[in-house]
Amino acid sequence: MPGPRAFWIDEPFDREHGADGRGRYEAEVVRRIDEFADTWGHIAPVTFAATAWRLASELSPGYVRWHRRIISATCLASPWDGSMTCAVSMISRWPAELTWTRQWQRDRGWRDWPQLFGQYTTPSDQDVTRSPHLRAVLQVEAPLPLDDLPPAPDGPDASVAPAARRAVTVLARELNELLAPMIGQLEAGVPADS
Repeated sequence: MPGPRAFWIDEPFDREHGADGRGRYEAEVVRRIDEFADTWGHIAPVTFAATAWRLASELSPGYVRWHRRIISATCLASPWDGSMTCAVSMISRWPAELTWTRQWQRDRGWRDWPQLFGQYTTPSDQDVTRSPHLRAVLQVEAPLPLDDLPPAPDGPDASVAPAARRAVTVLARELNELLAPMIGQLEAGVPADS
């Protein structure tokens, strides 16, 4: 049985809710073409791909979707060397050091991430007045391979939307490969050596 996906492209929703023969994402790329202006003709595809990812994740609902444990996911050019990096925040259980004993809780009724219909949520203002909350977040920062990213287009022409779509597909695949095993382990809820 395959493990959970961390990231995926929602092509059916994109096509069904598009207009004028375009998917929502393609229409968004065309509408916001000026945001790619600094990427035209770059020798490395990183800045173009990072812009394509940002537009895909800013759509609501997103063109790229992610697992319920993922809070945010950005892809950007490293200020160090220009390579592609990611920064992903994920919901986690409390660290094992805090679950071995409840002495630290001192009968204060500490709560973890609230869930509503299986989705993690932020505690309401009312919840916080009733009990303390400790919400663990993992911050993943990692390099991503550039191998399959499409080259940056030379200018604002018809090749931009397909190249942006391809860049987002490649980044989603790479992020999924990087993070799906971690998501699977978090969902299993047991230590790996158990």
